[in-house]
Amino acid sequence: MQSPVQKGIAAAAVLTILLTIAGCASTGGIAPQDRGIEPASLDAGNAIRAANADAQWPAADWWRAYNDPQLNEWVEAAQTGNPSLAVAQARVREAVSMAGVARSALSPQVNGSLSIQRQKWADNVYYGPGPLAGEQSWNNTGTLGLSYNLDLWGKDKNAAERALDAAHASAADFRAAQLELEGNVVRTYIEMSMNYALLDIAKSTLQQQQQIVDLANRRLKGGIGTQLEVSQAETPMPEYERQIDALEEKIALGRNQMAALAGKGPGAGDAIQRPALSLDTAPAGLPSALPADLIGHRPDVVAARWTVAAQARGIDVAKANFYPDINLLASIGGYAAMGPLFQFLKDPSHSWSAGPALSLPIFDGGRLRSQLGAASAGYDEAVDRYNQSIVGALKDISDQVIRIRSLATQAQDADRSVAAARKNYDLAREGYRRGLTDYLNVLIAQSQLLRAQEGVAKIQAERLAAHASLVTALGGGLDEPANGPQANETLPAHGKGKSQTSAGSNATAAASTAE
Repeated sequence: MQSPVQKGIAAAAVLTILLTIAGCASTGGIAPQDRGIEPASLDAGNAIRAANADAQWPAADWWRAYNDPQLNEWVEAAQTGNPSLAVAQARVREAVSMAGVARSALSPQVNGSLSIQRQKWADNVYYGPGPLAGEQSWNNTGTLGLSYNLDLWGKDKNAAERALDAAHASAADFRAAQLELEGNVVRTYIEMSMNYALLDIAKSTLQQQQQIVDLANRRLKGGIGTQLEVSQAETPMPEYERQIDALEEKIALGRNQMAALAGKGPGAGDAIQRPALSLDTAPAGLPSALPADLIGHRPDVVAARWTVAAQARGIDVAKANFYPDINLLASIGGYAAMGPLFQFLKDPSHSWSAGPALSLPIFDGGRLRSQLGAASAGYDEAVDRYNQSIVGALKDISDQVIRIRSLATQAQDADRSVAAARKNYDLAREGYRRGLTDYLNVLIAQSQLLRAQEGVAKIQAERLAAHASLVTALGGGLDEPANGPQANETLPAHGKGKSQTSAGSNATAAASTAE
């Protein structure tokens, strides 16, 4: 029978342990301060509402709408050969592997060790003339240990889910990089097509100017012109030739850029022919579910949401550190300092141990609360980045809608400008031919026609580029809403219902998405 003193000591010990656990579980009220924006709560603006044509979300091969087989080939070449995209793909594989490392902590750990040593004991003042002096012996040890963390507070589980969420974010980042690459290839190709159109205009202008020079010379020979008129007609010729050289340089640089985007040497770009895409159409439409479904279709937004989910699990891990860890440990082994080689495997040399092991934070100088504070701040940062990505996405979409609508009007104005400038140039040239006007009027009219024609080519290219930018702003068809986390998974202390089986399959899916 225990004495009253012993009972009091036991009760005090139990009370001390309970108070210690209660004290260690206090987080000091540290918690995140920010919340994610609901896209539907943002005012999409008049431009998006006015442009809503109830269109479908972009297709994954959206660039095929330009009907240029050469463009299709180069986009596909860039997808398979671009080094930067390969880097992003490698990061996905790395993140999936790290998720596997974190998930392994949920399984029992079995480790073995074996040491086989042959030792010769010294015959000196320390060992002689004892029984081991000058002797040789086997000193062998073999152990097999088992450990299993009960994970009562979900620390290892949340750490595994955090790593898995990071893998999902990496997969979404890969898709964002792929979309950016596709957009860059298309925009570079459109710019090359525009430069070809400008080159045609420059060559046509040079040809027109040569005709004026010939006319000025005929007038001079006929006695109705002057040497000044001939000189005025010849003066613009070098500048027009320079413009042709500059445009040919831009086309060559565009070929180099296309080759670099595809991960090839400049020589591969030499085979690029003149683009065949149409520069006079730019289809555009917005899905009716915008902006509510934007979070599931745009890769950078999906990546931001997965990052928020990972940071939420990080908070859960930091909170679990306030509570004791309980591990189940067991080991069996043998040791022999003398005897035959395999003596340590025989029964007399065997030993075993089994039981629970508990670790409990008591005094840490504020380390755990600081870790929780850092995790909460990291969550707030991820939420703010997600909010910024939503705001930025809607701005990108609105900007491109405004540009497309404005460029459609500008294209009509530019066509009228070309018609008026051509009529004015024809009248000035005919008047100069008949001697009714001087060359200055021809020069002015020709400059106006050149600028008007260049304006049409540039506006047509800008319309196609704006369409490409709108498609990429909508996500480019690379993501589906199912690829993103559920709403409760982006909050701390949620998302714990995911089984490890589904977690493993999701990690595999994230890796296959990047292949």
